[in-house]
Amino acid sequence: MVSFAQGLDTFEEKVTEFTLDNGLHFIIIERPVAPVATFVTFVNVGSVNEPVGNTGVAHIFEHMAFKGTKEIGTTDWEKESAAITRADFVYRQWVRERSKPNPDQERLERLKSRFDELVDEADQYVVSNEFTQIIEQNGGSGLNAFTSADATGYFYSLPQNRAELWFTLESDRFLNPVFREFYAEKDVVMEERRMRTDSNPVGRLIEEFLSVAYSAHPYKNPVVGWSSDIQGTSIEDAKQFFQQYYTPSNITIAIAGDVDPDRMKELAETYFGRMAPGRPAPEVVTSEPEQRGERRFVMVEESQPFFLSGYHTVSQTHPDFAALQLVGAITSQGRTSRLYKRLVEDEQMALAVQAFNGFPGTKYPGLFMTLAVPNQGVTLEEIEEIIEEEFQKVKDGDITQEELDRAITNARASQVRSLNSNMGLALSFAENHAQKGSWKQSFSSLEALEEVTLEDLQRVAETYFVKNNRTVGMIKNESSEEEVAINSEEN
Repeated sequence: MVSFAQGLDTFEEKVTEFTLDNGLHFIIIERPVAPVATFVTFVNVGSVNEPVGNTGVAHIFEHMAFKGTKEIGTTDWEKESAAITRADFVYRQWVRERSKPNPDQERLERLKSRFDELVDEADQYVVSNEFTQIIEQNGGSGLNAFTSADATGYFYSLPQNRAELWFTLESDRFLNPVFREFYAEKDVVMEERRMRTDSNPVGRLIEEFLSVAYSAHPYKNPVVGWSSDIQGTSIEDAKQFFQQYYTPSNITIAIAGDVDPDRMKELAETYFGRMAPGRPAPEVVTSEPEQRGERRFVMVEESQPFFLSGYHTVSQTHPDFAALQLVGAITSQGRTSRLYKRLVEDEQMALAVQAFNGFPGTKYPGLFMTLAVPNQGVTLEEIEEIIEEEFQKVKDGDITQEELDRAITNARASQVRSLNSNMGLALSFAENHAQKGSWKQSFSSLEALEEVTLEDLQRVAETYFVKNNRTVGMIKNESSEEEVAINSEEN
């Protein structure tokens, strides 16, 4: 187990970092506990960076990165590529026609028929899952990726004597990406959206909530994308997104395990040095304006009722971020937390409650969120009243030093656990370098938590937990509401 007391000093001895001439940064963490290594490619781009009309493209491209290369996953790349290019050209024509006020239905049918023919032509050259199979055949494990509002990450582990294989595959898939099975994979993304959002009441509530809470900032858009944008996105759109954001200076690679830093640098220069520097990735320039008043909405559905509230707060680099994190922990994390103890245990008014800061992302000013699930016979208004009472206690300075110390201790324990694996180390160090300027911020963030005082907790609650800064969303079950009303009248 990693000893936090040793902390930063210990890791400084084990970490080697270097930046290639093209701007791509590497962090090598020596951890010779087993003859394996974990490789993380962290790209500082998420759904927050997507252009209007192409929401979901970051997630779509993430799927594309598993489709192989010009040599892997195809029997004839030249013929496959030609068919893909023609199919995408026809698809863009179909999108343009469909978007007209009065589309020509016959032309749409002809374009769709031709598009299907070209997709079938391209598919006959595809060797499905060959990229994944090569990794698994060489002892690879944990092959996966993620897309969030703020970032995209790719990762897996290999035996340390297969490190060069990783350099070969990883550099090739980002040096010359193929858009193989693009439209089939868009269908997979659309199905993910249906499962996680369209068919999920909490997913629907959160999507609606963000679109109400944010007026201007792109945090208002769902990571998976809007359905019409997913359908309308073409290969050409995805290529432009890749070229803008998958530049070497926007990528951080972390390798943790039983590896030789000198050898890793040699391989990095050989394989990733081939990438052209490119232009710096565009930054998000839109700022969310100050909210002018409380925003509320109600969704009436035949589902479990839910309560959701959020206050606009700050980004992860703001001095108040640590105190807001601790307010969330003290009020809802664990059985001794205030909201859990009161709502779930003592008064049994809720089935679950959670409060946390930094949603949907932390790179830009996010939201302090509170989600609660009422028990049968309890109204959402009653849940809201108690939540606000507990937040008022924070404003009144009711938090004790014991509660603060416990929250910091739990945060320290969580930090130790997260850095006790190759994956945890590589992902944390890469993310902190990319978004905060140094892997050492993995430790600085905990130091910031330890410096928070009771006065800080009270101050941030008074500053951010104000009505004009709040958005409230609810899912009400009409049948349940009527039942509660009847019971109230009888009593």
